[in-house]
Amino acid sequence: MLKRILTALVLAVIGVPATIAGGFFFWLFMVVFVTIAAWEYTNLMRGAKFEPQQALVVLGVFGLFVVRTYFPAYSEAALTGLVLLAMALHLFSFERGRDYAAGDFAVSVAGIIYLGWLGAYLVKLRELPGGLFWFFLILPTVWFADSGAYLVGKQIGKHKFSPRLSPKKTWEGYFGGVLFGVLGGILFAWLWREQISVTLLNGALIGLFMASLTPLGDLGESMIKRQAGMKDSSHILPGHGGVFDRIDTWLWASALGYYVVSWFFL
Repeated sequence: MLKRILTALVLAVIGVPATIAGGFFFWLFMVVFVTIAAWEYTNLMRGAKFEPQQALVVLGVFGLFVVRTYFPAYSEAALTGLVLLAMALHLFSFERGRDYAAGDFAVSVAGIIYLGWLGAYLVKLRELPGGLFWFFLILPTVWFADSGAYLVGKQIGKHKFSPRLSPKKTWEGYFGGVLFGVLGGILFAWLWREQISVTLLNGALIGLFMASLTPLGDLGESMIKRQAGMKDSSHILPGHGGVFDRIDTWLWASALGYYVVSWFFL
């Protein structure tokens, strides 16, 4: 627990100022995170007996993140090129004797899209008008929900939520997380009410929406780890596991949050 707390404090000391500053420092913080997560992802999939092109996935995630955040007009071209390159590389792999190269190709492309394309929403959310405050409404609300799910589930959880993917998660914990998400949305809407056009009801609805859906990001990573037979994506973050373990719900929250804010508040 001490390692977990210290690691969280170190990340906060780096991440909060970077988020407030925005611009290149925030971009750098996020691109490092998603690129490391891409490396962890390929290692996990190798544990699941796939052979993704690790260099392509890692560099592809980095490159797609760069293009989506700095050269968005070329995003589709970049993604198209990466998919075609992945196919070409896995064709060579099959010709050299890898019978499951088609599955490897799918895994490579999935990693590039999931971490590179979705990961860029972390920056795109921050870059929206009033993005600092929207970011500090969306993401902390999800963290509230995660903490609430853990606390409620540990105290009164009895009914399994997803026995195969995450046996310790319960429906009681899930609904506790939704409740904490609503409360977190209200709290942060109240804190930032003068900076962005958001009411307490808006905050409650955002919290409800986020807390209801973002657990799927956690379960998605659990699915990958279960298939790989690994508990954590790596041991880079003492007490927390890997970077992929930390950003699993961030990816969903930033993508969903970006469209909620863009469609309903801007």
